[in-house]
Amino acid sequence: MQKEIKPDDGIIVLKNLTKRFRKLVVLNDISLSFEKGKTTVIIGPSGCGKTVLIKHIIVLLRPGLGEVYFHDQRIDDLPESKLGKIRAQMGFLFQSGALFDSMTVSENIAFPIRQHQETQDQKKLDEIVKSKLSLVGLDGYQDYFPAKLSGGQKKRVALARAIALNPEVILYDEPTTGLDPIRADVINELILKLRKELGITSIVVTHDMNSAYKIADRIIMLHNGKVLLDGNADTFTNSTLPVVQQFIKGETSEKDLQSLQVSFEDIRTDEGKKK
Repeated sequence: MQKEIKPDDGIIVLKNLTKRFRKLVVLNDISLSFEKGKTTVIIGPSGCGKTVLIKHIIVLLRPGLGEVYFHDQRIDDLPESKLGKIRAQMGFLFQSGALFDSMTVSENIAFPIRQHQETQDQKKLDEIVKSKLSLVGLDGYQDYFPAKLSGGQKKRVALARAIALNPEVILYDEPTTGLDPIRADVINELILKLRKELGITSIVVTHDMNSAYKIADRIIMLHNGKVLLDGNADTFTNSTLPVVQQFIKGETSEKDLQSLQVSFEDIRTDEGKKK
């Protein structure tokens, strides 16, 4: 029997979370707690609800049923006017980076600081921007526009913006997608660095198992709206569940293979009959 999760079991707690879009149930009665200062990686096939789950944590989506807690406080039922202070404690790295193309790197990083009115003093803003860019290895790029940056550099600038307000938690949505293995590993190293140097709690959605094994203290696999497996890297490597092994090895299922067995000759024959 699964242990009942309480609001004070972690820095973030999801209790009996359910979300549906019309008739499609994306999250089905999920209960999870996330330990402060740890990195949790969420994996699973496309459409299994990974991104939907982390959007509930920052209340970009609200559950149909269930509750979301941050530091013992329920937040999913708060009005937008009270969510600003909560969100300021959580950085979000979008899959695309989501930089403002019309702003320089410096202006992008300063944007959340200005929005939350932490400071409007330009000298102080410049110091903060320099500090955050130094953390991601891009000090000196302040006056660049996003169009002049590589894909990896854009992700690093977006990460610098995500930590602009010194959040306790960072939510990563597919942080290594679209990057070559070397640039992807730079992001992995930065995730590890932020945990080690700043004690940041990280929740990472990814398909990249190399990344998952490198950065995760804990891995959670979602499947059909439920938590299929929850444990460390060894738990997944040693799992005998076919779905788990298929995913971590990147293997096509027998069902998918069968659907590919139709030969070009069969297609030509069918087209000939139609003529």
